[in-house]
Amino acid sequence: MGLRGKFGAKGGSRLFVAYAAASLVPVAVLGAVLVTGYREDAARQAEEQGRAQAVVIAEMAVAPALEDADLTAGLTQGQRDRLHAATDFAIFHGSVVRLRLRSFSGQVVFSDDGSTAGGIPVADPAFRSATLGQTDVAVVPDTERGPGEVIRVLEPVVASASGRAIGVLELYLPYESIAAHLQQQMRVTYWRLAAGLVGLYLVLALISWSTTRSLRRYAARQEHEALHDTLTGLPNRAAFRLRAKTAVESGARRGAIVLVDLNHFKEVNDTLGHHAGDELLRVVAARLVKALGTEHTVTRLGGDEFGLIMPGVERDDVLRLLTEARNQLTEEIVLDGIPLTIEASFGVALYPEHAADVEELSQCADAAMYQGKRGTRGIVVYSGEDVAHSTQWLVVQAELRHALERDELVLHYQPKIRLSDGEVAGVEALVRWQHPIRGLLAPADFLPAAEQSGLIEPLTAWVLRRALADQRDWYTAGRTWPVAVNVSARNLDQPGFAASVSALLAEAGTPADRLMLEVTETALAGDTPAAVQAVVDIVDHGIGVAVDDFGVGYTSLSQLRAIPVSEIKIDRLFVESLTRNAQSEAIVRSVIELAHGLGCWVTAEGVETEEVRRWLEEAGCDAAQGLLLGSPLTWNDLIETTTKGAVRREIPAVAGS
Repeated sequence: MGLRGKFGAKGGSRLFVAYAAASLVPVAVLGAVLVTGYREDAARQAEEQGRAQAVVIAEMAVAPALEDADLTAGLTQGQRDRLHAATDFAIFHGSVVRLRLRSFSGQVVFSDDGSTAGGIPVADPAFRSATLGQTDVAVVPDTERGPGEVIRVLEPVVASASGRAIGVLELYLPYESIAAHLQQQMRVTYWRLAAGLVGLYLVLALISWSTTRSLRRYAARQEHEALHDTLTGLPNRAAFRLRAKTAVESGARRGAIVLVDLNHFKEVNDTLGHHAGDELLRVVAARLVKALGTEHTVTRLGGDEFGLIMPGVERDDVLRLLTEARNQLTEEIVLDGIPLTIEASFGVALYPEHAADVEELSQCADAAMYQGKRGTRGIVVYSGEDVAHSTQWLVVQAELRHALERDELVLHYQPKIRLSDGEVAGVEALVRWQHPIRGLLAPADFLPAAEQSGLIEPLTAWVLRRALADQRDWYTAGRTWPVAVNVSARNLDQPGFAASVSALLAEAGTPADRLMLEVTETALAGDTPAAVQAVVDIVDHGIGVAVDDFGVGYTSLSQLRAIPVSEIKIDRLFVESLTRNAQSEAIVRSVIELAHGLGCWVTAEGVETEEVRRWLEEAGCDAAQGLLLGSPLTWNDLIETTTKGAVRREIPAVAGS
């Protein structure tokens, strides 16, 4: 159960009642304690008042009348008369209820009514305490006059002449007036106490109400944040799964799960900054919601990927709605003063046609989406072969990750032959995968999976590190060949790529000019600022850059003037048709001349016949690669081959020799 379940409307009310009841208990206990305390204080106040009155009577009335009498021998008539004169007024007006003067043996030597009986027993601790010189005060029942209470005081009588105790004064004082006065005080106190306790309870109740309301709001906010994307406000991946599951299992006749991925979003982040990327995501979210309406759910799954849940619609309606959404997305947006057009790939999985489970539907939609990204279609509905291909790439990606950890990759090197003298001018490192089950795999079998998953970065780092280590070994064997390593467009987008390559060179102890990085022409097509800057940074570190597969992309030689490349490698598409296609000959000849004009070395790829090799040499091409000149080999085999002269024997003597 989530926080909302615990602190919902009913749960919050129950919690408030519980808090209110719990608050009432300590308030009631506090009130009882205070009332008891006030009562005890009132009793003590009455006792103190009785004590003070008894002291006054004993010292001001009784003691002077006795002078220095011996109570054990009784009182003289004169002493009795003086005592009557001193106490009759108080007795008459009721300020004293009863009065007895007793010897230490308990004998009543004087009383207000003339009796010599009655009084507190001698064995009573209160009487014994008084005989020892201590005053005892207590509120006791009035047993002689009927219901009610009196204040009984046992006060030692001290003779004024000698200053010694000569007996005990047993005095009973009226309690009614004191009790009434105290009762009045207590009523006022009770009202004040009640008002204070009620105020305290109301404050506690207010705090309880405020706390439960805050908890409800916090629970609602937490639930919302747990199921929504903070940037766009859309439901997130967790909400997508819940709502998609509800839609698929709700009994709706048909529907669709759609995954949407923005194209070239990373370029916006890298070029304009993350703030622009965030704004772009908010715009995409708003446009998707507007296009699909409230009947369908738009969610953000993370990054630049969105998920759509479209229940109760047929295939044609899905495509119509998505076409409208795609049209709205492609409307121009201006970010940081730069007009941009948003492009996206939509992958569609229909239920129950393609699957009846959310996970399977998501896989189908994901496969269709990536099929769209690889092609030219923006909206792709899943077909069976899509998922097979997508699943295959997922398996390859997982196995490739383990291959890097287990060192299952190997490097083969294809020689680059200088056409002027047939010598090896350098070697190109080509990665292979020694798969434990499928055997030796070519790059085409796993590099696309590495490109899609982001494994291309650790893979390129592995190739560079291994190639530099092998180069150090063949240097020891007497070969000074430079080594070329292929890098992808994703490597150029990697922040700090040039610095990381330079660090690997320093680690291997290799001069920067002995390494060449080959970049495909398509990576530079469009003259993207990130790619151009990466090439500039690489060259600034002293590393050479070659444009690979030149001619199949959209880069012109005029664009290359702004890119400090040192080598152009003509794609095999043009080289293979030389001597058979006059147009290819004209293109290759122009590339060689213009590249030389830019100060670039020119290498032809895919040379497989002697006739093509001879044509290239006559056209002024600097170097060539291909099966005619040497297949990719391990560096040990390549050294052995060159030592025997096998590579050079394949190349006839240069003209004029």
